[in-house]
Amino acid sequence: MGLTLDDRQCQRLLAYGALILKWNKVYNLTALRDPALVLTHHLLDSLSVVVPLRRERPGRAKLLDVGAGAGLPGVIIAILCEDIDVSCLDAVAKKAAFVQQVSAELSLPNLRGVHARVESLQGAYDVISSRAFASLPDFYQGSSQLLAPGGVWLAMKGKQPAEELAALPGDIDVFHVEQLHVPGLNAERCIVWARKRGT
Repeated sequence: MGLTLDDRQCQRLLAYGALILKWNKVYNLTALRDPALVLTHHLLDSLSVVVPLRRERPGRAKLLDVGAGAGLPGVIIAILCEDIDVSCLDAVAKKAAFVQQVSAELSLPNLRGVHARVESLQGAYDVISSRAFASLPDFYQGSSQLLAPGGVWLAMKGKQPAEELAALPGDIDVFHVEQLHVPGLNAERCIVWARKRGT
């Protein structure tokens, strides 16, 4: 995936995977219970966006991860990119609380869990991400008021969502659909990059 990880990052990633498995016994954070599947389907899948994100946003940035659930990909981004301020938003309180716990246990001052609905949130973010959160039209409409001038949407999808792309309104500019390769994951993955037209 073009990533070079130091020991601290590797330790944090593995500790995060262990926390997902631990909390899953009490809170239903994710359907996956197998450590090997958590590694491929969650950690590696989320790691695959780091290099593309760095290409689009090479410096400091504020990122909102919408419908983050257990914090994917937001926590992974926070671990790998300490200069990106990551807010993981979820409408389920226990999932936002889990992200707050991860932030505390892994000493990640650039990470926070936010319990709210995206429509009610205020602020301005350089990047708004989602991973299997909603259809593209719903994702863009729900978070449009939060995108900073010049900001981009990073939507993680499986195979290219042709029907969703065709249903987008004219003020959304999808400027790149980027295919991802996730080691150990035999499934199609892509990022749909978009911005408001005219920005």
